[in-house]
Amino acid sequence: MADADIRLIPCRSDNYAVLIHDPDSKTTILVDAPEAGPIAAVLDETGWSLDHILITHHHADHVAGVPDLKARNGALVTGPKEEASRIEVLDEFLEDGASTTLGPWAVRAIATPGHTAGPLSYWFPDLGVAFTGDTLFAMGCGRLFEGDAATMWASLKTLRDVLPDETRIYCGHEYTQKNAEFASGVDPDNATLRERVAAVNAARARGEPTIPTTMADEKATNPFLRADDPALAEAVGLAGESPEAVFAELRGRRDVA
Repeated sequence: MADADIRLIPCRSDNYAVLIHDPDSKTTILVDAPEAGPIAAVLDETGWSLDHILITHHHADHVAGVPDLKARNGALVTGPKEEASRIEVLDEFLEDGASTTLGPWAVRAIATPGHTAGPLSYWFPDLGVAFTGDTLFAMGCGRLFEGDAATMWASLKTLRDVLPDETRIYCGHEYTQKNAEFASGVDPDNATLRERVAAVNAARARGEPTIPTTMADEKATNPFLRADDPALAEAVGLAGESPEAVFAELRGRRDVA
């Protein structure tokens, strides 16, 4: 199998969409559709025909472009069954743990509630990539709009436990620089974090994206993935408290940072 051609597409002010193309089968998959224009431009440039659209969750900045893009080629739209009533454009539904095949690739759906009530993250194990929407960000996580801290912590822990360290992770927004600033404040003695912050700042100064990240980098530098680390709990003044309590404290601080 030839390597996939993966295109990260900036949309709106800070969203990302991702196109995945297989040069052998000509299959093209889109993950999330914040707006149609930038995605259509890449399709026109490459000559790719869109076959599948995967939706992570129902928020408008992830689905607004679907109707126009679907109309181009009649792409099949797949998304979380738990949010089907809120995503009118869905043709097919997936639940937690479901596996499907899109083109030559196996895709596993992982329920990651917290940001919304029923989002899915998508893991392509053969490609070594995962798409986490607004659940796991580079050095951050999504706000708790429809879930609580315990729910989001469980979702992040699932991703941490399931995805191999080398997995390249594509998230839904370019929030990394702000997340890095916050992480530095709650984890100031983390030398690996300091090195990563410098690299992120340099990339943004060059106008480059900070996505994808990797699970290994997130394990080492993302405080929201380390709520069960005693050293981090002590750093935020919650030594001996539960991971859920530590996570809630971190998320509360980030909400006002």
